[in-house]
Amino acid sequence: MDSPAPTVFDKARLGLWTSLEKHLATVYAAEAAFRKAVAFADTVPFAASSATAEQLADYSRERQTLRDLFTDETTQLDTLTKAIRTKNYSEAEKKQLYLLLLGYIDIAASVFELLDSHASTPQAKDDELAETQVRFERVRRFARLNVKGISGLLTLS
Repeated sequence: MDSPAPTVFDKARLGLWTSLEKHLATVYAAEAAFRKAVAFADTVPFAASSATAEQLADYSRERQTLRDLFTDETTQLDTLTKAIRTKNYSEAEKKQLYLLLLGYIDIAASVFELLDSHASTPQAKDDELAETQVRFERVRRFARLNVKGISGLLTLS
């Protein structure tokens, strides 16, 4: 018995799933490297004076790597949400894609939050990181809104 040919949507969903799995592997690898670089600290945030120069250099390198990944992922997530919004899929199909995306966003957020929770003190102000955090939260809220739907918001009252 032959199974039906996959639809355009089925291919898109599988492609998104595969892509998110790869991105998640990258995020987990960056998390592991970052946690290893900050393992010397007994508590976080930690005082920069409590680390050796080599430990601080490792920490700074891995923090920069994680921060750059955060910026790149946020840009790609923003692009993905726009692509889903403009595709000619049914609302139920779009909701499925946003749900996949939201699952990834929530997992990735727990890793990217390390940039704040596992910081050295004092930490220089980072306007680009702050801007990325705002954009990331905007994308997250947009995906959540599209999963919940407008009708879901109306029943919250």
